[in-house]
Amino acid sequence: MALQVGIVGLPNVGKSTLFNALTSAKAEAANYPFCTIDPNVGVVTVPDLRLDKITQFIKPQKVIPTTMEFVDIAGIVKGASQGEGLGNQFLSHIRSTDAIVHVVRCFDDPNIIHVSGSVDPLRDIEVINTELLLADMDSVDKRYARLEKMAKSTQDKKIKMDFEVTKKVKASLDQGLPARAVTLDDLELPFLKEMHLLTAKPVLYAMNVTDADFSNGGNDWTKTVEAHAAKENNKTILICSAMEAEISLLPPEERVEFLSAMGATEPGLNRLIREAYALLGLYTYFTAGEKEVRAWTIRAGMKAPQAAGVIHTDFERGFIRAETYHCEDLFSYKSEQAVKDAGKYRVEGKEYLVKDGDIMFFRFNV
Repeated sequence: MALQVGIVGLPNVGKSTLFNALTSAKAEAANYPFCTIDPNVGVVTVPDLRLDKITQFIKPQKVIPTTMEFVDIAGIVKGASQGEGLGNQFLSHIRSTDAIVHVVRCFDDPNIIHVSGSVDPLRDIEVINTELLLADMDSVDKRYARLEKMAKSTQDKKIKMDFEVTKKVKASLDQGLPARAVTLDDLELPFLKEMHLLTAKPVLYAMNVTDADFSNGGNDWTKTVEAHAAKENNKTILICSAMEAEISLLPPEERVEFLSAMGATEPGLNRLIREAYALLGLYTYFTAGEKEVRAWTIRAGMKAPQAAGVIHTDFERGFIRAETYHCEDLFSYKSEQAVKDAGKYRVEGKEYLVKDGDIMFFRFNV
């Protein structure tokens, strides 16, 4: 599943530095706005200790983790929705992503210019959120005008429902609320997805701090961001882009020592990747055998045939059954045969909802 997470924020908040650390890529990081114009896309592996643990009991020839894509999008400024700072181009890059990591500057450094002249995380968040909202309002207003005429002259139920959903979304945006705040049922949700709205995407606030504040668990600025995110029903994560960039350049054997000195057990980037993964409502299931142990990404709520289709469309088309057990059963019983002997190995049909951590084997015929 090719899912993308867009990294957004004002200029000079640490987006490109964070992206470089995430992907070991070299997005241009400079001390002036609009240094990033075209979006940089990097594929990162999703850290999962379960994958390594499975290989302790099933010895494969190779191990393949699952991945996700991060997109470094240029800094957005006030007026972006009206084209300021190449804003329309940048906003279109966000529109193609599935979720947003909003990097918020929670550090002061006179050597790094702030586009607004001072550090104020809540003001910065408001600038970005307002621009996304204004862009959506423009898009929805045009859609509303078109559908209103169509709904009056047709009995087509699909068009009428599309109009009703658009009306609900417009009302929310007009009140200054994001599209994701609109309550919709399962029949209405597809119409919202068709709109590709910026404010419909889930958001994770990455609070960028100094290494000292990271070690101390944050500062007064991060507390205000956490409180703001809680009101929006969004999550936050504490990150130090500069430190993560330094860690990413170290040889693997030196990283453990560095992290230990910082009082950490793993890079903050691992937490960020996992939080972004969860933000998208994703699960991981595994296939395991002598040839390979591999992690596969699915959306929560997928049934067995759909999960099989992630491997190959033929698996879904010719699905017969799934043979499965949970990775925790393997960790407890130490071998697949012992899992079977304990009665934990199951045969499931087309209605089985795949769980996060399932180890699957699919039977199919085409």
